[in-house]
Amino acid sequence: MMTKEEVFNKVKDIIVDQLDVDADKIKEDTNFKNDLYLDSLDIFEVVDKIEDTYDIEIETETDKGMKTVGDLVDYVFKQQTK
Repeated sequence: MMTKEEVFNKVKDIIVDQLDVDADKIKEDTNFKNDLYLDSLDIFEVVDKIEDTYDIEIETETDKGMKTVGDLVDYVFKQQTK
């Protein structure tokens, strides 16, 4: 099982790779819409890649509650323990 820091670093790498975002802008409190200006398609691409990477399912309803990178990291981290 990965540590929360390892999950954060992997999620950050995925965001940078998928969306060509500056890695320095990605912090746990980075807001997807307000800070990174992502639309729902961008967020879907990130979620899809994370689902493939971690072999987990992120439900659409849950996805709406994820406003920050930290929210997504917390969700992925918790899914590892199931």
